[in-house]
Amino acid sequence: MAASKDRRRLELAAFLRSRRARVTPADVGMPGGLRRRTPGLRREEVAQLSGVGVTWYTWLEQGRPINASAQVLDAVSRTLRLDEAEREHLYQLAEVPFTPDRERDASSVGADIQGIIDALDPHPAVVYNARYDILATNPAYRDLFNVPELTEGGSRNVLWTLFTVPECDCPVLFREKELPVMVATLRASYGRHVGEPAWESFVARLSASSPFFATLWQSGDVVPPGPRIKTFRHDSVGEIRMTSVSLSINGMPECRIVAYTPSDDESSLRTRTLRDNRVKLWA
Repeated sequence: MAASKDRRRLELAAFLRSRRARVTPADVGMPGGLRRRTPGLRREEVAQLSGVGVTWYTWLEQGRPINASAQVLDAVSRTLRLDEAEREHLYQLAEVPFTPDRERDASSVGADIQGIIDALDPHPAVVYNARYDILATNPAYRDLFNVPELTEGGSRNVLWTLFTVPECDCPVLFREKELPVMVATLRASYGRHVGEPAWESFVARLSASSPFFATLWQSGDVVPPGPRIKTFRHDSVGEIRMTSVSLSINGMPECRIVAYTPSDDESSLRTRTLRDNRVKLWA
């Protein structure tokens, strides 16, 4: 354990020195001076710009066993112009819990991600953010979740739709078993967004609209996203049993692709029937 901590401090020291070396005085509005032994900022300049003591920053960069707060690491990150990945790396090396910057939740995906989920057709696929907002879908997903609010640009949030449509119109069977898991997954993400207006408003509005959601939310249950077998019902083909798998997306923290595959031969046949019906409709 001691050796691991020593190694981590050495990595922290080397990382800070390398980041300091690439920031010039001109970058931060300081005069360059005539004699500089370092290619970038001096330690005292980083300390001054970050609002910390010179001795403390020197010890941090030397890898000494000192404690660093998130506020101080954020200040150093801004001075050294660290991007999000570098900031997270700094936190990990300093053994401080990392919270990503969240000026806003992701609201869309690029053409590359859309192409991936389209290529999964006839298997349904969707991109959710942490709040279950729908960022992208493929045609098979829209076939499976045959609900106008989801497929025609309505609420664009799957939780809102599943909790507010009449139970007879809900595409997910066994709501009493499935929806609690989704709410527990939402709460696991909520812990990283407590106090954010968009999240607090969403939870309050859905609680007011759905007593079932309000009860589940008050339970406090928490689970991470994971594979599950869900049963859907569709007016034209009947019940379809699907295994869902969540896949993370590089560059989109807290967003995930959820892909569905039929869990038995009968469900596979019915999924293909949905696709064939769609093709005939478009022909």
